[in-house]
Amino acid sequence: MDIKTKIAILGAGRSGIGAAVLAKKHDYEVFVSDFSPIAPEFKQQLIALGIPFEEGKHSFEHILLADEIIKSPGIPDKAPIVMAALDKNIPVISEIEFAYRFTQATIIAITGSNGKTTTTNLVFYILKNAGFNVGMAGNVGDSFALSVANDDFDYYVLELSSFQLDGIRDFRPNVAILLNVTPDHLDRYNYQFDNYLRSKFRIAMNQDETDYFIYNIDDEAIVKYIQENAIKSQMLSFSIQEKNQVHAFVDEQELRIFGKDELLSIGANELSLKGKHNIYNSMAAAVSAQVLDIRNEIIRQSLTNFKGIEHRLEPVLFIRDVLFINDSKATNVNSTWYALESMNNATVWIAGGIDKGNDYNTLRELVRKKVKALVCLGLDNQKLIDAFSDIVPCYEARTMKDAVNGAFLLANKGETVLLSPACASFDLFMNYEDRGRQFKDFVRKL
Repeated sequence: MDIKTKIAILGAGRSGIGAAVLAKKHDYEVFVSDFSPIAPEFKQQLIALGIPFEEGKHSFEHILLADEIIKSPGIPDKAPIVMAALDKNIPVISEIEFAYRFTQATIIAITGSNGKTTTTNLVFYILKNAGFNVGMAGNVGDSFALSVANDDFDYYVLELSSFQLDGIRDFRPNVAILLNVTPDHLDRYNYQFDNYLRSKFRIAMNQDETDYFIYNIDDEAIVKYIQENAIKSQMLSFSIQEKNQVHAFVDEQELRIFGKDELLSIGANELSLKGKHNIYNSMAAAVSAQVLDIRNEIIRQSLTNFKGIEHRLEPVLFIRDVLFINDSKATNVNSTWYALESMNNATVWIAGGIDKGNDYNTLRELVRKKVKALVCLGLDNQKLIDAFSDIVPCYEARTMKDAVNGAFLLANKGETVLLSPACASFDLFMNYEDRGRQFKDFVRKL
């Protein structure tokens, strides 16, 4: 009689449940443990599949019997149960690593501090338009493991966070995209930027010369890492600042992307996604599509027709000639920098939440030029007020309703109200989606 491999899954959110479904399908002995209450719909899935679980605790004596542990990305490596497992030499992997074992699909994986959700959606859109049998998963869309369990895709476009990459061992994307690396989540990396940078580069660590690594050559941290560390895959770069020896660049507001046989040229004003950051995202997506031999005409049509994603520079409404923009997904300073940089008129800026070690100095010049007033939305707004009160009027709000109403009073005709928090959402909201939806709801009630 075969002895089943024992799998313990830490965390019963979307990632953990997907891993549990896939493990059960492949006849592992599965146990799910969540230190918090498990959502009712996920609990029902586990009961229906006959998967034992616990909530509100981690039973060390049970979990440490596992042959392997799959850890949800939100659980830090310093969690006591994770450290205990590692002390016992029990492998701890991510759901991404586990799902990879059970698919032969071509994988396009995308990471970066900013822009990865937009770029993932854009690459997926291009592949769908080209007729590919493609799924989108990872940090956006479905759980990778759940999709591998239930679907039969030939291609996957995966958005990957640094936390997901920390748990890979053999995962190897055919095409890897690294958009940028700026300080974010440093509390998980001992406040060392180099640790975070190395985590992002794990996306390419198992690639070889048959694979592709597409990267932003304008990002100094990326370039420095490449100079000091060998990348085995074929490297293709994109740039706004450089024109020589790059695979995609901008020349007089014209994007030029070099395919295997022909050049794709498209005006920046033709792109459906506006702003400097979206030129980077569009170039990265186009280069990856050309690697997959997608025709330039399909790439062009996709770049000009793509509608963008919710909570990322999402126009909401014009009310009395004031434009409201939802950029709730901007949870770090660099993402908000791009949002402010794309503003073309006087802006009332709503920001704040849980600070992740933010340095606001890089925003000061943009705030001076673009922002007429700052509405600080959070339980503790002092750091924002200290950073900007000498250059712009600052107001405080403790609810989204007060923030929206206050911003509307401050804005004049022809101006913009921008929600771009630069902070995590968990002081007042369930997540950035909840924050963005509340913003839109209260705007519609004005």
